[in-house]
Order: sequence, then structure tokens, then C-alpha cells
Amino acid sequence: MTYFEHILVDSNLNDTGSGSGSGELGLDLEEPCEVEHVMTTELHWVFLPVVYSLIFILGITGNGLVVMVLGCQRRSKCSLTDCYRLHLSAADLLFVLALPFWAVDAALGHWQFGAVACIGVHVIYTVNLYGSVLILAFISLDRYLAVVRATDTNTGGLRQMLAHRLVYVGAWLPAALLAVPDFIFARTQEGGEGSILCQRLYPAHNAPLWVAVFHLQLVLVGLVIPGLVLLVCYCIIVTRLTRGPLGGQRQKRRAVRTTITLVLCFFLCWLPYGAGISVDALVRLEVLPRSCRLEAVLGVWLAVAEPMAFAHCCLNPLLYAFLGAGFKSSARRALTLSRASSLKILPRRRNGASTTTESESSSLHSS
Repeated sequence: MTYFEHILVDSNLNDTGSGSGSGELGLDLEEPCEVEHVMTTELHWVFLPVVYSLIFILGITGNGLVVMVLGCQRRSKCSLTDCYRLHLSAADLLFVLALPFWAVDAALGHWQFGAVACIGVHVIYTVNLYGSVLILAFISLDRYLAVVRATDTNTGGLRQMLAHRLVYVGAWLPAALLAVPDFIFARTQEGGEGSILCQRLYPAHNAPLWVAVFHLQLVLVGLVIPGLVLLVCYCIIVTRLTRGPLGGQRQKRRAVRTTITLVLCFFLCWLPYGAGISVDALVRLEVLPRSCRLEAVLGVWLAVAEPMAFAHCCLNPLLYAFLGAGFKSSARRALTLSRASSLKILPRRRNGASTTTESESSSLHSS
């Protein structure tokens, strides 16, 4: 199952006259769409389970390694960058734990895990989906302060406050609040041929409006706000790094490439998904005319774009941890400790390694 699968696959459920409707059901098209639905259903049954399983394996491996490495570090060794890495990997790790449930549901077309698990998986999915992208915005703010405002006297205190306090208020709390609708609307429902569906069930008389609102909410909070923060902060960072007498050094050129990679990966992963659910919201609000062809295109588009967005949680360990020299050395030490089953004090970092007060280019590159 995906958040938007039943827009396209199970629209016949609205014809049962049930007193409760689902925001993910039913377009009430006048022309028959059986061929389009068969094509989309086959795509969901085959494509989504395979892709979700792959994202799960890669996400568990990469984010699990980050959590293990940072967990092995002494608290005094953890920098602000490490703090954000741990937040991000924890969010991504919990997010991918929900994917096997969606993969099994997509493969079987039937929810087998019960009503409590249905609500729980929806809540975990939502909290960590929003938490992950909002933490990325905090990381970009921290990089901006570390690189552009490094000489300001109050920068260190502001970065400490962002990493240790405001990240909970600005990322985790909004993500938790945005999961409240899952407690209210996420339910299991009997579908065709005795199957059980796990989805959000909205009041039948205004279900399309509910879904349009939640789709636009996802675009705004999950793409537009963090995307703008990333874009603005990293554009300023690139301008700063390419300015001045040190702009041609290899380390700074490498930092600029890293910055551009971060921004491009975020938008390449999330823009197609945001565009698809935006179009779906406009269709439900009757701003765009409904048709079988549009429904079929949206079905294929979302079936491909949604896993692309979710794959960003597999890229995060690579982009925000493994590219950092400080994390690489920490990983080697953690793996050495694991193999030796020893608690000996680790050797100190070499001069120039990333710390809480990184220099401009090394500060960015450590992220």
C-alpha cells in the first residue's frame, strides 16, 4: 500500500453506499476505467513490493550503521554535526521500518496485520516522513551558521540551541502533530472479495476535500518549506565558498560540489512526488477536469515518484554522514572496537578533523 494507491486501485468501493468514505477512494468518473485500473494495479502489485524491499534493505543498512557508529562514540566526542546525523538516521531508520508492511500489503492487495498495526504503521510513517525532511532543513541552517556566520560571537550558542533544543520543537513536534489525523482516520475496512484495506477513512460527504488538504499539506511541509530552506542556505554557502582568495582550493571546490549534490538529490527525489500529489489535489478540488487518461497517468506517475521520494532516506547516510571525513574515521574506530570487543579509549582525531567549530570548507564537507 502507499498513501495514494487507493485513489487509483479501489475506486469501486465508493459504489457500495457505505456510510463512511475514504479520502483515498473514488473519482466517480462517468467513463469506464477498467483497463487503466488493471494496468495500475499490476504495476503496484509487482513494482512497489520490490522497490520498497530494496529501500528497506539499503535504509536499514546505511542508517543502522550511522546509529551504531555514533552510539559507540563517547558523548564528549560528539559534535553538533553528529547530533544532527543521529536525529536524521533515527528518523530514516524508523521510516523504513514501515515499508515492509506497505510492501506486503501492495503485493497481496490485502492488509493482514490488524487494526492496531494499521494505525501504528500510519503514525510511524507520518512522523518520520515529516521529521526526516524537517531535520534536513535544520542541517542546512546549521551549515549556514557554521560557514557564513562563523565569525559571529553568538553563532556557537545559537548552533547549540538549534541542535539540542529547537530541533525537537521545529522538527519532531510538528511531525508528531501532523500524525494526529492518522490516529483519527486510519482504519481497516473490508474491501471487495472479503479483502481488508488499511487506509485513512474520511467522512463520505467531503472525502475529496480532506484528501486535497492533506496532499497540499504534504507538499507544503514535506517539500516547499524544507526545500526553500535548503536552497537558500546552500546557495549562500556556495557563494561564500567561491568568494575570496581561497575559492580555488581543492577542498573548497569539493565542498561546493558536495553542496550542489545535496540540493540536487533533495529536489530530484521529492519534486516528482510533490508534483504528482499536487495535480491529484487539484483534480479532487475540481480545478482540473477528471478523466481516465489523467487517472492512469497519475497512477503510474505516483507509483514511480513515491519510491523515488522515499529513496532519499537511503541517500541521507551517504550524503550527510559517509561523505564526512570525521564520520569515516569514527566508523573505522567503531568497527575496530566491535571486532576487538574492546572498550579502550580511541585515539584522538588528527588536527584539522571536523569538530563543533569547523572551518568554513571542512565544516560543510563534514556534513
